[in-house]
Amino acid sequence: MAIACGLNSAQQGAVIGAGAGGAAGAAVGYATGSTVRGAIIGAAVGGVAGAVIGHQMDRQAEELAYELPGAVIQRVGEGITVTFPDGLLFGFDSDQLSPASRDNMRAFAASLVKYENTRTLIVGHTDSQGPEDYNQQLSQRRALSAARFLSAQGVPDSRISTMGLGEAEPIATNATDGGQRMNRRVEVAIFTNGQT
Repeated sequence: MAIACGLNSAQQGAVIGAGAGGAAGAAVGYATGSTVRGAIIGAAVGGVAGAVIGHQMDRQAEELAYELPGAVIQRVGEGITVTFPDGLLFGFDSDQLSPASRDNMRAFAASLVKYENTRTLIVGHTDSQGPEDYNQQLSQRRALSAARFLSAQGVPDSRISTMGLGEAEPIATNATDGGQRMNRRVEVAIFTNGQT
């Protein structure tokens, strides 16, 4: 399992952990505001292989949408993003998977095992409340906790990378409670490992 720690080393960790194309895309995505989308863009293979991968991703996305109630599943290029909103996996200020989330994570792991020609990049996010360093560390611990659970369910470590971005990629304002809840999330990029 590839691990990226520290906000400034997040891009570097992605380059090491997410595979050549996905990593380059993760760095691009980080610069443009969406690391998970960037990882998928960077891993695109195109052509006939891309069409085959796209078809497999369509099936996997449909299955995940059914199996992961509460998660937001989106098809992006030749990949899938899965967003676990605040409270779906972790309690407030916790890096321990909640008992209620374990069924979702088992279903998620089963999907990753089934579609073995994929890699995943798990990215933790926080709101901006509290010290930036603490938020960075919490986001990384959450990504690692999710990755360890997936690994224990049979997903090979070589197919999992993690990154904690703390408060660096907000999707809503941190000035309201609702915006803070939206920013506290775990995102996963599922993308090709280059094989069909």
